[in-house]
Amino acid sequence: MDDSRNRPPDLLDDFIAHWPAALSGQCAFELGLSGGIDSMVLLDLLWRARERRHFSLSACHVHHGLNPCADAWAAHCRRQCDALGLPLRIERVEVDAGPGQSLEAVARDKRYAALGATQADVIVLAHHLDDQAETVLLQLLRGGGPRALAAMPAMRALGDKILWRPLLSATRAQVERYAAWRGLEWVDDDSNDDLRWRRNLLRHALLPRLERGVPDYRQHFQRTAALMADAAQVLDEVAASDLAACLCDGRLDCAMLAQRGPARQRQVLLRWVGGLGLGEPGPLSLEAFREQVLTAVADRNPSLKLAHGRLIRYRGYLWVDRGSPLPQEQVLAWGDDGRVTGWNGCLQWEEREYGLPPALLAAGFALRPRRGGERLRQGFGGKPVKTLLQEAGIPPHLRARWPLLYLPDGRLAAVPGIAVDRELACGQGLWPRWVPEAGVPAFQSAETDTASVTIQLAMSPLDE
Repeated sequence: MDDSRNRPPDLLDDFIAHWPAALSGQCAFELGLSGGIDSMVLLDLLWRARERRHFSLSACHVHHGLNPCADAWAAHCRRQCDALGLPLRIERVEVDAGPGQSLEAVARDKRYAALGATQADVIVLAHHLDDQAETVLLQLLRGGGPRALAAMPAMRALGDKILWRPLLSATRAQVERYAAWRGLEWVDDDSNDDLRWRRNLLRHALLPRLERGVPDYRQHFQRTAALMADAAQVLDEVAASDLAACLCDGRLDCAMLAQRGPARQRQVLLRWVGGLGLGEPGPLSLEAFREQVLTAVADRNPSLKLAHGRLIRYRGYLWVDRGSPLPQEQVLAWGDDGRVTGWNGCLQWEEREYGLPPALLAAGFALRPRRGGERLRQGFGGKPVKTLLQEAGIPPHLRARWPLLYLPDGRLAAVPGIAVDRELACGQGLWPRWVPEAGVPAFQSAETDTASVTIQLAMSPLDE
């Protein structure tokens, strides 16, 4: 006869047995302590596990101030940690949801930011198997793809920290039995009973009925999350490879994009936009833009407006327009950092033929915005800067923000990345390159190839 019912509901042995090898060193752990039953159980388990694993332990309580009982919850966490002799930091955050923002999402972001401010190596959270199942179902109801359905990983990076969820294999019932067996004290959040929140509706109204017909639904959802995590990783690897093949000096080559199928094209665009931090496009607007990019006639410039800028097709490439304000003149000296304040760009130098003499730059130089009418001396006489920019294929939205490099005596020495003054150039000198924003290209003149050696002017510069 199975005597498992007579055994104490202790989770410690399983907790220790599944301790990740990556956390086997002398790590400092900090627990996200809400004061609820889940985090109090994890606090107790970590406290007991110290005898076997020998690590330092602290806790962090994030005080959102959204519930009338918030002060009482913080006081409870303080009493519990004081009783164990554990350090506790209480982080007070203000949660203000703007138009169209979810209060729950804003509170979550604030909470993770507060948790990430720890001095510890590992942040420990008390999500369990029921939480995971609810998250998978919530993401399914939102129409989420593989990344969303992967739900909560047991371990991931949070900035330079590790975020660990050691209870993802334990059910809520197991957590509750352990808490009762250990005589733990915890606080209850009455908002967890409010059925206006979709998670609570699933937890209290739908999932109990599902359990009667499918008792193992939690494990099935966990399996789905694991499979979706694998699928998301494959998608990321393919998208990264495709994006690398489609990028040309930071621009996106539309001809290369067209060689992929529609699904891979969408993944390339999503990965590129995500890396640029422009905001996530809606699926309908992304699809409409993708079709326009590949089918619009050559003299049209379709664009995709995003929260923090837009993408524009120009001369067979996709470009970024962040709508940055016009820059101001900036004086630079040899040895300054490569990212130029106020210009949203980076100045780099390459050793190449017909570059500027280093001695000419030693006295310093300035970057100035275009004012109109500038000309740069070329082998056939002076040429309008406007014409040089047009011939180099710089899209109109970038031309006004393109820097001109002036010497202290007021001479225009170069249009970085486009051309240098031929009467100032020497046989082997320094050629200025301009990387105008994250992910936007540095340009090369068609006159000559760059040398293999790049010299920087001592200046080189998005859950549950």
